[in-house]
Amino acid sequence: MDLFRAIYTSQPFGFDESILSGILMDARRANARDGITGALICRADIYLQWLEGPEAQVRRAMERIEADDRHIEVKVHVADRVSERVFGEWAMLHDPAATWVLSQSEIAGGALDRATPAEITGFFLRLRDGSGTPDHD
Repeated sequence: MDLFRAIYTSQPFGFDESILSGILMDARRANARDGITGALICRADIYLQWLEGPEAQVRRAMERIEADDRHIEVKVHVADRVSERVFGEWAMLHDPAATWVLSQSEIAGGALDRATPAEITGFFLRLRDGSGTPDHD
């Protein structure tokens, strides 16, 4: 199978529980339809999302996210072909930032801009391996 992975960050525009619930509901519905799996780490100042699946569908999902006014300053950190899924059980695993390792001041100071793709991937591997309190569907 032609598997592709994209990891991006964005800043929430108007972060609250109803907006987050809407994003998760939209993502799970679209991802189930398109064969995409992934994970979302979020809090009031940052979204960090991993998407994996068929390349064309992942790229279309990224286009929808970039056009979504609930996300600002979308930046893709990783975009590459992969041999297997990391989050194959979840249309969208949600972690309420319990695994997050960067403070708000570090984010504001540009820590993600300096992070390597391996470091960003590592956030999600820790999530997959059980560091945090995921809410999965």
